Amino acid sequence: MIAFWVVAAVLSAAAAGLILLRAAKAASTPEAADPTPILYRRQLAEIDDLADRGLIGESERKIAHAEAARRLLSATERPGAEWSSGGAPRPVLIAAVVLTFALALGLYLGLGAPGMPDQPFAKRLEDWRGVVATDPSRLRAAEGAALMQQVAKERPNDPEVHRVLGMMHGAAENYAEAVRAMRKAVELAPERADLWTTLGEALYARDGKVSPEAEAAFRESLGRDPSGVAASYYLAEAMVARGDREAGLAQWRALLARMPAEDPRREILAQQIAQAEGRPAAPAVDNTQMTAIQGMVARLAERLEANPDDPEGWVRLVRAYAVLGDVKKRDTALQSARARYASRPDILEQLAQAAAAEPMR
Repeated sequence: MIAFWVVAAVLSAAAAGLILLRAAKAASTPEAADPTPILYRRQLAEIDDLADRGLIGESERKIAHAEAARRLLSATERPGAEWSSGGAPRPVLIAAVVLTFALALGLYLGLGAPGMPDQPFAKRLEDWRGVVATDPSRLRAAEGAALMQQVAKERPNDPEVHRVLGMMHGAAENYAEAVRAMRKAVELAPERADLWTTLGEALYARDGKVSPEAEAAFRESLGRDPSGVAASYYLAEAMVARGDREAGLAQWRALLARMPAEDPRREILAQQIAQAEGRPAAPAVDNTQMTAIQGMVARLAERLEANPDDPEGWVRLVRAYAVLGDVKKRDTALQSARARYASRPDILEQLAQAAAAEPMR
């Protein structure tokens, strides 16, 4: 590592010396003749040429001639300003450059880590695998995506690997790569509705709207699973955005009617419908509704305690606690689920997304 910085310093010094030498040569070169008179004489010749070719009239030629001649006289009568390098003497400038370089080097040696060894990408991948085995919550989304990228190279024909890779890239806000991974997933398993939905969501995140490409993906998903909640929601949003508000609202209302009462997304959808209808958003759930929802969530927690081998149930429980704003229970459930599914990156990613759900207002 030290050798690298020594070479970099030598190259920087050589570049700085070359610049100073070229500047000194330019400063010592005699000043060239003022090109202004030559320019205006050429302009007069061009005016005459245009007039001879019939492109301008005689009156326009006289006016242009007079203006160019006026500028020529003004330029020749004005004394030329002598150019001077000015500023600080050259030894002072050279000393300043050397001092700046020495100061930078001293700061790096004092505050930096010149003896720190290289961190090869393969070694970092190995470290991240160790993090996944011990505490997956410490792994950042971009690091998880890098790990899954390696898994995808090892298992290129596994659609589930590409699905998880796409979700990891999405969590890292690398939406272009998320779309690419999901396209590969649907190419490998075009019969899976969930893959088409996730592809549509990745396109939505990339474009910031339900683009025609995203809409096509959601329609493919509904063609395979007409009960898909997310695909139905986004297709209705596309209708509203196109101006077909009534059709979109009708689809949203039908979706709300068939969603389970304990589904935390009901409140969000209800507020979306109210906003599209142009009326104030529905107030937060009252105490009776809240008690009912909390009861359903409690029963889900009891069921998972008795039968914990239910990854989808854990994801729902974590999301429910997050939406209810119960941070303590959310974190407790998240910790238990992560410990149980430490070797399942796909479940870990779903749990992370569920924990990040916004609480009800």
